[in-house]
Amino acid sequence: MTTQDRAVLVLEDGAAFHGLAYGAVGETTGEIVFNTGMTGYQETLTDPSYHRQIVVMTAPHIGNTGVNDEDSESSRIWVAGYVVRDPARRPSNWRSRRSLDEELVSQGIVGISGIDTRQLVRILRSAGVMRAGIFSGDAHATHEEMVARVRASDEMAGAHLADDVSTSEAYVIDPPQGTETRAHVVAVDLGIKGMTPELLSRRGVKVTVVPSTMTADEILALGPDGVFFSNGPGDPAAADSQVETLQAILRARVPFFGICFGNQILGRALGFGTYKLRFGHRGINQPVIDRTTGKVEITAHNHGFAVDAPRDGEVDAPAGGFGRVRVSHVCLNDDVVEGLECLDIPAFGVQYHPEAAAGPHDAQYLFDRFITAMDGGR
Repeated sequence: MTTQDRAVLVLEDGAAFHGLAYGAVGETTGEIVFNTGMTGYQETLTDPSYHRQIVVMTAPHIGNTGVNDEDSESSRIWVAGYVVRDPARRPSNWRSRRSLDEELVSQGIVGISGIDTRQLVRILRSAGVMRAGIFSGDAHATHEEMVARVRASDEMAGAHLADDVSTSEAYVIDPPQGTETRAHVVAVDLGIKGMTPELLSRRGVKVTVVPSTMTADEILALGPDGVFFSNGPGDPAAADSQVETLQAILRARVPFFGICFGNQILGRALGFGTYKLRFGHRGINQPVIDRTTGKVEITAHNHGFAVDAPRDGEVDAPAGGFGRVRVSHVCLNDDVVEGLECLDIPAFGVQYHPEAAAGPHDAQYLFDRFITAMDGGR
């Protein structure tokens, strides 16, 4: 093994895992999290919600299907680093255009392979997610120096990151040719995944995707039938400007739907708090109950924060002026709030991903609920 081949993953508590460089050679730091999906690694890598996070894949074999030109959720890879146990020696899929290793190298994503990811995930599940660093190549740093660099890196708590990943200019996605346009939605890009506006457009919705910094007046001036806040990275407690924007939209009684970070912004706009989970929910196999129907859905998640709201019964929104609110969805693994529904204004949100690419499609009905809300508003 050459110096260039060697890599080490260092946690902020001092633990170290020695393996092989995977992807680009160099140095990276970020919050280390784990994803339990057995498929969909390309969607994970290109999900903007993973900005500034080192992602550990719990599935042992990664890269088997290579990388194609169709499944990315954005225009680039967003993860800060990538950790796998056994990378594929060669891809095998009819849609594959290049290997995962080649894609990581071309985009400068530093990774590590050949470590015991089971042991690593057990540490993160018990101690909680923490900062980490991957070091490879000719850095020649001592263990103490690497730990110091990790501990000097930014923490996720208190980080406002939506503006980093948002579009710089508005753009429009029209319904497919031959499909009647039934509504116009303004989607605020806090780190939006490409499949979200795609699924809305398939239902006859014209989607105008706008930057995260757009004000409520600018959004309402576009004359939307509904407003959508997307998923995204960072701490919702730091997103004060987006909270104020949403409060103005809610007061205007424009139908609203939020996903993941958008649901957390809804919670804050209504006056609830948010908090950081010990190790979060990241994967495509999370059971959630829809309290409206009593149906249990297997859902896709990527969140490290959650809304702190009463799980049972109806309550008045603490912020005042928004009426009654109830928790509409709950995770059956740990009782985390997975959805909010306003009962006196047309607004709701879910903490998970109904667009679910790649993943189960159990929750796509939520897009239809949004359209129904917009139809009622008109």
